[in-house]
Amino acid sequence: MPAPVQPIVIIRRVRKGHGGHHGGAWKVAYADFVTAMMALFMVLWLVSSSEQVKKAIGGYFNDPTGKGKEVGNGLRGAGGESPSLQKDDMAKLKEKLEQAIKTSQPFQKIKEHVVMTVTGEGLRVELLEDSKGMFFQSGSAEPTDYGKALMALLASEIGKLPNKVTMEGHTDSKVFSGRNDYSNWELSADRANAARRWMQANGMRDDQVTQVRGFADQSLRKPDNPEDDSNRRVSFIIQYQPAPEVGAPAVSGASGAKR
Repeated sequence: MPAPVQPIVIIRRVRKGHGGHHGGAWKVAYADFVTAMMALFMVLWLVSSSEQVKKAIGGYFNDPTGKGKEVGNGLRGAGGESPSLQKDDMAKLKEKLEQAIKTSQPFQKIKEHVVMTVTGEGLRVELLEDSKGMFFQSGSAEPTDYGKALMALLASEIGKLPNKVTMEGHTDSKVFSGRNDYSNWELSADRANAARRWMQANGMRDDQVTQVRGFADQSLRKPDNPEDDSNRRVSFIIQYQPAPEVGAPAVSGASGAKR
């Protein structure tokens, strides 16, 4: 006689509560979506930004450490993180300073005595004297009223830059009379130092000047005419890069000349 068939019992257990873990793939997809949206907004912002901002950002990605040559025009306030001016930006700064002089009524008569040149060191600004003493009193390191006003105007613009500045004084080759213990060397250095003091009192930062140089008549603007009035000048150079600390200015020597 065959054995009886045992019935199959199916037990259904109903789980209550949350349906369980669904995996983390959705988190990766969501993170990719957020990253793509952020990149889109960054691109839209860059497209609408000024050329100055684009150059500054490009300079950061080319040199994130900031040790190389930075890119940007640096015409913002010195309190910000403005990059130093480079050679391509010096022409823009030159135009900016020239425009500031042209639009100032008191300087209309003397603008031809202010010469700006982009050189290997940076932007050189020269204040050229005339026979009467345009920027400094004759034979003295005391600035004239024109000299004080112009240097104050330039100092207010240069003080906004992060770049360092070198001050220079030059004389012509005319014989200096009246004092045996004072020569073109002392006069050129004293004028450069006087310009530094006045400009730092009117907008240029105390830590901005790296050198004060006195050349006497050893670096004439017109070597073929060593007694020309324009050889007497004060120059300041807005440097491309922060300059290394160098020794003291030259204030000793021999050669004498008036004015």
